[in-house]
Amino acid sequence: MKKGSTLFLKAALILMGIPVLALCIFLVPEIAGFAAFLYPEMTSISYLVYLDLYATAVPFYFALYQAFKLLSYIDKNHAFSELSVRALKKIKYCALSISLLYIAGMPLFYLLGERDDAPGIIVIGMVMVFASLVITVFAAVLQKLLQKAVEIKSENDLVV
Repeated sequence: MKKGSTLFLKAALILMGIPVLALCIFLVPEIAGFAAFLYPEMTSISYLVYLDLYATAVPFYFALYQAFKLLSYIDKNHAFSELSVRALKKIKYCALSISLLYIAGMPLFYLLGERDDAPGIIVIGMVMVFASLVITVFAAVLQKLLQKAVEIKSENDLVV
């Protein structure tokens, strides 16, 4: 495969990371301040918001890095290798951890939505859980398919 055949997908990965970084820098402090404003009696709620939202950014960026590595393997004609299977496995676990972190933060979404009378906040949290679960299942299916392809390829290499 040509070296730059996955250039578009690599650029898309970078473009996916930039808005999340901007959200982490600008929007998360606003959300934490809003939570502290809504619940002045709960002094640690802003720290919980910071912890939950920043904790979900870590596996997100790790998954983006693994996807970038996977595209590099494809560029080097190592798409059907154990390295690609491991990258998909790590992406699967990152998506699962994002889902679990949002589930753990669901009481925060509920508190904010209840006090502000905005049920959309709760729906946003549920959409994030659902989206990351879909990515988890999709990565798991791709991982199994790629593992079978690697096994078939290794059997064919032994026969020839």
